Amino acid sequence: MRNQSGLLLVNIGQLLTLRLSSEKSGPRRGASLRELGIVEDGAVLCVGGKIVSAGKTTDALRDPWVKKNRKKILEIDCEEQVVLPGFVDSHTHPAFMTPRLVDFEKRTAGATYEEIAAAGGGIRLSVEPVRGAGKIALAEKVLDALHEMAEQGTTTVEAKSGYGLTVESELKSLEAIRVAASQWPGTVVSTLLGAHVVPKEFQGRSQDYAEAVCKEMVPQAAKRKLAQFVDVFCERGAFSERETAAIFGAAIESGLKVRAHIGQLSQPAAGFIDSILNCCHPASLDHMDHAGEDDIKALAECDTVATFVPGANYFLGLDRYPAARKFIDAGVPVALATDYNPGSSPTASVPFVLSLACTHMKMSPAEAVSAATINGAWALRMQDRKGSIEPGKDADLAVFEVEDYREIPYWFASNRCAFTVLNGTLVASGGSGELG
Repeated sequence: MRNQSGLLLVNIGQLLTLRLSSEKSGPRRGASLRELGIVEDGAVLCVGGKIVSAGKTTDALRDPWVKKNRKKILEIDCEEQVVLPGFVDSHTHPAFMTPRLVDFEKRTAGATYEEIAAAGGGIRLSVEPVRGAGKIALAEKVLDALHEMAEQGTTTVEAKSGYGLTVESELKSLEAIRVAASQWPGTVVSTLLGAHVVPKEFQGRSQDYAEAVCKEMVPQAAKRKLAQFVDVFCERGAFSERETAAIFGAAIESGLKVRAHIGQLSQPAAGFIDSILNCCHPASLDHMDHAGEDDIKALAECDTVATFVPGANYFLGLDRYPAARKFIDAGVPVALATDYNPGSSPTASVPFVLSLACTHMKMSPAEAVSAATINGAWALRMQDRKGSIEPGKDADLAVFEVEDYREIPYWFASNRCAFTVLNGTLVASGGSGELG
């Protein structure tokens, strides 16, 4: 891991800046998802953790400041490789202690996600290990995940709590995320997901638990500045539309932004998505495997991002994937994320998710790249700092050992990432770290 005051990448075969040819504002949708702003024989200059310039190598080497300071700059010859904005993984659950191997084995025998949850598995199986873990032990697990993500090109991560399901354990999870984030050179956005599932001690009393989330978890997380977002798993077997709206209201009252898991297993009640879009302005609605025509139309008329997490569909062995083409063709801004978690998507690889999006959701490679970079940034409301390679933005870059960006989703189940740059810090693929 190296932190340089100046970093110059030259001889880039394809530099994907994600700059638009027009002055359009808002998240990418429709045809603009395919605009990658590719510069051949490109170069990027980063100073003080920010991008200073992005263009042709010849222009960069002629720059008077570069000529004067060239001996002080770390210069890397990219040898015609591909450079793109660091991935923005806008939906992850890294605050867990153990994998859910029993659930995995049950699925190989034919059990469904909902059947496993009803039998006491699923999310609840991760709760006791998290409740029993110390903050530092949990932070080590989160940090391990962050390093693994960075090795595959990810520079910004949204990290949720959600496996403690008590006020104490949810706040501990958010504290662990903050500790891990302080030891990682990338950027972490924290989300309170106290409303992940109703814990067993509240079984049959979901409204009582939702009230505890509203009156205790949310205000304390906000007061201690442990979270930027509040998330809710709005789904049968989890939280109702009414409970979701109440938790969103509490979050907004406490000054936090909102997002939701919705439409993963069943279609939301008619009119609900339109209602929360108008009253709560969620940054992102995630999963969206089941959505009606009216839901898609409502999303097309606002800046809320539909975030697809096809890793979960793959790992759960589902035949159905989100209808990406229907969303994109309707003008909905879409993002892609890993949904990294121990139960339904234990992958830290955004490139693998891009491959799934191309092969199973019929997104083009260009659309997939935009969805995992600039639209991921929009899903976190960080579009002014992340998601494209433009002067003034954070120096977040991913360098891949390929000649054409389409190879990133093409070579699935392999890591072609050579190195990443996270807020100006260069991290070679294969690096690791520990909490000090």
